[in-house]
Amino acid sequence: MAGAPRHLVLVGLMGVGKSTVGAECAARLARPLVDTDELVEATAGATVSEIFDSEGEDGFRARERVAIADACASTVPLVIACGGGAVLDAANREALRRRGMVVWLRASPAELAARVGDDSARPLLAGLPRVETLERLATLRAPAYESAAHVVIDTDSLDADAVADRVLEELRRCE
Repeated sequence: MAGAPRHLVLVGLMGVGKSTVGAECAARLARPLVDTDELVEATAGATVSEIFDSEGEDGFRARERVAIADACASTVPLVIACGGGAVLDAANREALRRRGMVVWLRASPAELAARVGDDSARPLLAGLPRVETLERLATLRAPAYESAAHVVIDTDSLDADAVADRVLEELRRCE
Protein backbone atom coordinates (compact mmCIF):
# COMPACT_ATOMS: atom_id res chain seq x y z
CA MET A 1 0.00 0.00 0.00
CA ALA A 2 2.61 2.49 -1.14
CA GLY A 3 2.07 6.11 -2.12
CA ALA A 4 0.21 9.01 -0.60
CA PRO A 5 -2.48 9.92 0.12
CA ARG A 6 -3.82 6.86 1.86
CA HIS A 7 -7.58 7.01 1.87
CA LEU A 8 -9.67 4.99 4.29
CA VAL A 9 -12.27 3.16 2.19
CA LEU A 10 -15.41 1.46 3.53
CA VAL A 11 -17.24 -1.13 1.44
CA GLY A 12 -20.10 -3.52 2.17
CA LEU A 13 -23.75 -4.18 1.53
CA MET A 14 -26.45 -1.56 1.99
CA GLY A 15 -27.35 -1.02 5.62
CA VAL A 16 -24.02 -2.15 7.04
CA GLY A 17 -23.20 1.38 8.23
CA LYS A 18 -20.65 2.67 5.73
CA SER A 19 -21.98 6.24 5.79
CA THR A 20 -22.48 6.35 9.57
CA VAL A 21 -19.15 4.72 10.41
CA GLY A 22 -17.47 6.77 7.69
CA ALA A 23 -18.71 10.01 9.26
CA GLU A 24 -17.43 8.91 12.68
CA CYS A 25 -14.03 7.89 11.29
CA ALA A 26 -13.76 11.13 9.30
CA ALA A 27 -14.49 13.18 12.42
CA ARG A 28 -11.92 11.30 14.49
CA LEU A 29 -9.27 11.53 11.76
CA ALA A 30 -10.13 15.15 10.87
CA ARG A 31 -10.55 14.09 7.24
CA PRO A 32 -13.25 14.89 4.72
CA LEU A 33 -15.87 12.20 4.13
CA VAL A 34 -16.84 11.35 0.57
CA ASP A 35 -19.95 9.21 0.22
CA THR A 36 -19.88 8.01 -3.39
CA ASP A 37 -23.68 7.76 -3.62
CA GLU A 38 -23.95 11.39 -2.48
CA LEU A 39 -21.26 12.41 -4.97
CA VAL A 40 -23.17 10.70 -7.80
CA GLU A 41 -26.39 12.41 -6.71
CA ALA A 42 -24.69 15.83 -6.56
CA THR A 43 -23.15 15.54 -10.01
CA ALA A 44 -26.30 14.06 -11.59
CA GLY A 45 -28.73 16.42 -9.89
CA ALA A 46 -30.88 13.38 -9.14
CA THR A 47 -31.27 10.76 -6.43
CA VAL A 48 -29.89 7.25 -6.80
CA SER A 49 -33.47 5.97 -7.28
CA GLU A 50 -34.13 8.55 -9.98
CA ILE A 51 -30.90 7.61 -11.77
CA PHE A 52 -31.86 3.91 -11.62
CA ASP A 53 -35.29 4.80 -13.02
CA SER A 54 -34.01 6.97 -15.87
CA GLU A 55 -30.64 5.37 -16.73
CA GLY A 56 -30.87 1.90 -15.25
CA GLU A 57 -28.26 0.23 -13.11
CA ASP A 58 -25.66 0.45 -15.90
CA GLY A 59 -26.06 4.23 -16.05
CA PHE A 60 -25.74 4.51 -12.31
CA ARG A 61 -22.63 2.27 -12.26
CA ALA A 62 -20.98 4.41 -14.96
CA ARG A 63 -21.56 7.52 -12.85
CA GLU A 64 -20.32 5.67 -9.75
CA ARG A 65 -17.09 4.70 -11.56
CA VAL A 66 -16.39 8.38 -12.25
CA ALA A 67 -17.17 9.35 -8.64
CA ILE A 68 -14.78 6.69 -7.30
CA ALA A 69 -12.02 7.71 -9.70
CA ASP A 70 -12.45 11.35 -8.63
CA ALA A 71 -12.39 10.48 -4.92
CA CYS A 72 -9.34 8.24 -5.32
CA ALA A 73 -7.51 11.00 -7.19
CA SER A 74 -7.80 13.40 -4.25
CA THR A 75 -4.47 14.62 -2.94
CA VAL A 76 -6.10 15.06 0.47
CA PRO A 77 -6.52 11.83 2.50
CA LEU A 78 -10.23 11.04 2.63
CA VAL A 79 -12.64 8.65 4.23
CA ILE A 80 -14.56 7.16 1.30
CA ALA A 81 -17.89 5.41 1.93
CA CYS A 82 -18.71 3.43 -1.22
CA GLY A 83 -22.09 2.39 -2.49
CA GLY A 84 -22.88 -1.27 -1.87
CA GLY A 85 -22.23 -2.40 -5.45
CA ALA A 86 -19.17 -0.26 -6.15
CA VAL A 87 -16.78 -3.20 -5.82
CA LEU A 88 -18.52 -5.14 -8.59
CA ASP A 89 -16.46 -3.12 -11.08
CA ALA A 90 -12.87 -4.39 -11.36
CA ALA A 91 -11.55 -0.89 -12.12
CA ASN A 92 -13.17 0.41 -8.93
CA ARG A 93 -11.65 -2.40 -6.85
CA GLU A 94 -8.20 -1.74 -8.30
CA ALA A 95 -8.39 2.04 -7.79
CA LEU A 96 -9.68 1.71 -4.23
CA ARG A 97 -7.01 -0.85 -3.24
CA ARG A 98 -4.22 1.15 -4.89
CA ARG A 99 -5.13 4.46 -3.24
CA GLY A 100 -6.52 3.36 0.10
CA MET A 101 -6.93 0.82 2.82
CA VAL A 102 -10.19 -0.96 2.02
CA VAL A 103 -12.31 -2.20 4.93
CA TRP A 104 -15.19 -4.59 4.21
CA LEU A 105 -17.90 -4.00 6.80
CA ARG A 106 -19.91 -7.20 6.92
CA ALA A 107 -23.22 -8.10 8.60
CA SER A 108 -25.75 -10.89 8.29
CA PRO A 109 -28.62 -10.38 5.82
CA ALA A 110 -31.12 -10.47 8.70
CA GLU A 111 -29.23 -7.69 10.51
CA LEU A 112 -28.98 -5.65 7.30
CA ALA A 113 -32.70 -6.04 6.63
CA ALA A 114 -33.48 -4.81 10.14
CA ARG A 115 -31.19 -1.80 9.68
CA VAL A 116 -32.55 -0.91 6.24
CA GLY A 117 -36.19 -1.33 7.25
CA ASP A 118 -38.68 -0.15 4.64
CA ASP A 119 -36.31 2.39 3.03
CA SER A 120 -37.92 3.00 -0.36
CA ALA A 121 -34.83 4.88 -1.59
CA ARG A 122 -32.96 1.61 -2.16
CA PRO A 123 -33.76 0.57 -5.74
CA LEU A 124 -32.30 -2.94 -5.48
CA LEU A 125 -34.78 -3.73 -2.68
CA ALA A 126 -37.83 -2.06 -4.20
CA GLY A 127 -40.82 -4.35 -3.80
CA LEU A 128 -38.69 -7.40 -2.97
CA PRO A 129 -38.40 -9.49 0.21
CA ARG A 130 -35.58 -7.81 2.13
CA VAL A 131 -33.80 -10.73 3.82
CA GLU A 132 -33.90 -13.00 0.78
CA THR A 133 -32.70 -10.22 -1.53
CA LEU A 134 -29.88 -9.29 0.84
CA GLU A 135 -28.90 -12.97 1.13
CA ARG A 136 -28.70 -13.18 -2.66
CA LEU A 137 -26.70 -9.95 -2.92
CA ALA A 138 -24.34 -11.09 -0.14
CA THR A 139 -23.65 -14.36 -1.95
CA LEU A 140 -23.17 -12.70 -5.33
CA ARG A 141 -20.99 -9.88 -4.07
CA ALA A 142 -18.84 -11.68 -1.47
CA PRO A 143 -16.05 -12.53 -3.96
CA ALA A 144 -15.83 -8.89 -5.07
CA TYR A 145 -15.78 -7.61 -1.48
CA GLU A 146 -13.12 -10.16 -0.58
CA SER A 147 -11.05 -9.18 -3.61
CA ALA A 148 -11.27 -5.48 -2.72
CA ALA A 149 -10.72 -5.66 1.04
CA HIS A 150 -7.52 -5.41 3.01
CA VAL A 151 -9.51 -5.95 6.22
CA VAL A 152 -12.89 -7.48 7.13
CA ILE A 153 -14.89 -6.36 10.18
CA ASP A 154 -18.08 -8.14 11.22
CA THR A 155 -20.54 -5.57 12.56
CA ASP A 156 -23.61 -7.59 13.66
CA SER A 157 -23.24 -7.04 17.40
CA LEU A 158 -21.52 -3.64 17.26
CA ASP A 159 -22.78 -0.08 17.29
CA ALA A 160 -21.28 2.55 14.98
CA ASP A 161 -18.78 3.80 17.58
CA ALA A 162 -17.45 0.28 18.20
CA VAL A 163 -17.15 -0.35 14.46
CA ALA A 164 -15.30 2.95 14.04
CA ASP A 165 -12.95 1.92 16.88
CA ARG A 166 -12.12 -1.31 15.06
CA VAL A 167 -11.73 0.39 11.69
CA LEU A 168 -9.29 2.93 13.12
CA GLU A 169 -7.35 0.20 14.98
CA GLU A 170 -6.91 -1.60 11.64
CA LEU A 171 -5.89 1.64 9.90
CA ARG A 172 -3.19 2.26 12.52
CA ARG A 173 -2.05 -1.35 12.27
CA CYS A 174 -1.78 -1.20 8.47
CA GLU A 175 0.01 2.15 8.37
